Amino acid sequence: MKKRTTEILRRMEEEYGLDLTCYLNHDDGWQLLIATMMSAQCTDKRVNEVTKDLFVKYPSIEAFANADLSELETDIKSVGFYHNKAKNIIASMKVLLEEYDGVLPSDINLLTKLPGVGRKTANVIRGNIFHEPSVVVDTHVLRISNKLGLVKTDDPVKAEFLLMKEVDKDYWIYINHWFIALGRSICKAPTPKCSECYLKDICPSYKS
Repeated sequence: MKKRTTEILRRMEEEYGLDLTCYLNHDDGWQLLIATMMSAQCTDKRVNEVTKDLFVKYPSIEAFANADLSELETDIKSVGFYHNKAKNIIASMKVLLEEYDGVLPSDINLLTKLPGVGRKTANVIRGNIFHEPSVVVDTHVLRISNKLGLVKTDDPVKAEFLLMKEVDKDYWIYINHWFIALGRSICKAPTPKCSECYLKDICPSYKS
């Protein structure tokens, strides 16, 4: 890793520690998959409010696979884009049942073949459920990695591979949690509190 990147990660580890608390509530891998699918263009807080009742109503992969589409749309309406999300949730659960005997795969190529599952969602599952080194690029990670000069791209997939080169593998799963924490507390969009940031002396965005 570059010297500045190493220092950024050192300070972040000191600030946030190595706790890997997932912001989306779940008891099983398939629940995290569904929650992550619903979190697109939606806050984790809202998703958690919905899944609190949703996972009681639909307590298994089978229950989601056999769900009525219009009813599920109503159940998740508040997370936005509910037509596509409901359709993909049902389709993905059916694939898990029919092709994987209800067992969530850990391979990213198999995960991204599930309807509505992209690399970000797949990496959330790989990192949090299977503890595979994975870089999860959500809006916080994309924005802050650009601000810190770790990448220069607006493409989440390109950012993922650039971060895999820039950041030591041992830190891949942590940077998502750390960047979210930084993005929610200090480096907020659109008005970051740069003067309060513990990285300001090594952040090119602050210097400029």
